[in-house]
Amino acid sequence: MTTSYRQPGVVLTDHHFTVPLDHDDPGGERIGLYAREVVATGRDPEALPWLLYLEGGPGFGARRFTGRQAWLERALRDYRVLLMDQRGTGRSTPANRQTLPLRGTPGRQAEYLSHFRADAIVRDCEAIRPALTGGAPWTVLGQSFGGFCTTHYLTAAPEGLRTALITGGLPSLTATADEVYAAALPRVERKNLAHYARYPMDVERARRIAAHLAEHPTTLPGGHRLTPEAFQSLGILLGTGDGSHQLHYLLEDAFVRTPAGHTLSDAFLEGVRQQLSFAGHPLYALLHEAIYAQDPAAPTAWAAERVRAAHPRFDAAGALAGDGPLLFTGESIHPWHFTTDPALEPLRETAELLAARTGWTPLYDPARLAANEVPVAAAVYHDDMYVDTAHSLETARTVRGLRTWVTDEFEHDGVRAGGPRVLDRLLALVHDDVV
Repeated sequence: MTTSYRQPGVVLTDHHFTVPLDHDDPGGERIGLYAREVVATGRDPEALPWLLYLEGGPGFGARRFTGRQAWLERALRDYRVLLMDQRGTGRSTPANRQTLPLRGTPGRQAEYLSHFRADAIVRDCEAIRPALTGGAPWTVLGQSFGGFCTTHYLTAAPEGLRTALITGGLPSLTATADEVYAAALPRVERKNLAHYARYPMDVERARRIAAHLAEHPTTLPGGHRLTPEAFQSLGILLGTGDGSHQLHYLLEDAFVRTPAGHTLSDAFLEGVRQQLSFAGHPLYALLHEAIYAQDPAAPTAWAAERVRAAHPRFDAAGALAGDGPLLFTGESIHPWHFTTDPALEPLRETAELLAARTGWTPLYDPARLAANEVPVAAAVYHDDMYVDTAHSLETARTVRGLRTWVTDEFEHDGVRAGGPRVLDRLLALVHDDVV
């Protein structure tokens, strides 16, 4: 059953499906999958080809647009758009601290979550495509992790693709989680130095906040424990277009004078909570390293934590003992996330089991990608903090026929910030309209 309704300039239709939890066991347990169709007002949807959007993550449902926001403005000229909540997110049988205990033990929870990587997401797409398109291939737009899924789509089911568009999400085909994080830390350090060059007053502000947290245990609204390491993880903002400015505004309002002396303000603590809480996207933390796992014999084993330990410049205590700047960290998950965040704490043992898990299957087939026949275009951001540019360009050289647009005009969230222009450029590339 479908339900349609309107927003300014668009007609929206809800679609609900059930798909196998394990596509290799089609007769086994099934889970729900939700997707929202968007069509421009006045257009005949049956006359339009489909464009499927795969959100970044892992662990985020498709963005909830209002009307024709961001890239939708451009897409709706030519397409009937499907915004799919990937399994476990949004309205697609959510997986979180409230629902996962229904699975039973942490071991069973970890086994359940082993079916939530890009390979399962792509098989979900292929399971619902015939019902929507009548079997015709569709265009897929993948942002960030959605681009990882799109790259797997090109490996596993290219017959389902009319065109593939990727923004900030061309993964390495071979890099381990350790190699991904080892490549990331120098980029994260560059983003830190660029931030402090823009806002030199933030050097002392960040040091003062971290020193305060080291001496005064602090709890955020909702119960999140703010440690110096958790404070450093605000550096995830530095990979977005306006993230450096957002971080600066957070830091400048950190302290307030009270009868007991200066302390961290409620406004600062609430702003930090909004940035750091995983309550809305716990799968991001649970599966973040698993998206890089491809060696059946090798666990990810908290790769980011091990790699960070080899880079003492990111150690908060060491920075405070000296006179250098405190370096914020980036897109990485650590064991302490599961002891400081109330949304993750009940899932700590499940996370440990996923980190120790072996048997992950390869996600990409370089030989098949080298014979690709699907038109592909990818926006690669020149110094992307989240996805290594060198890794992306190496993959671009592997995928036959893939055309890249390498730009420093946008950061990792370019498809949101640049919206219509980014999508227009990619469509021009796949249609050979750009020389």
